Amino acid sequence: MDKGENRTRVTILTSNYRIKGYVDVLPGARVTDFIVEAKGFIAVTDAEVYEPELGGRQVLAAPFIDVNRDHIQVLAPAT
Repeated sequence: MDKGENRTRVTILTSNYRIKGYVDVLPGARVTDFIVEAKGFIAVTDAEVYEPELGGRQVLAAPFIDVNRDHIQVLAPAT
């Protein structure tokens, strides 16, 4: 199985950042299931981190970041 098949593109909003990237979700699972099962941090791959406002400048790009679950205000599948 191609490991990319389980990647779901997401947008995460915190009070300080807007994060775009991918989370690895088990086949058949929802993003909600992923968050419920997550421990203290969630792994985001191919991450792009922006200032929170729409059109805000990019402050970081990294192949991998951990996002503290307690700081997530919104997590949604990206279109």
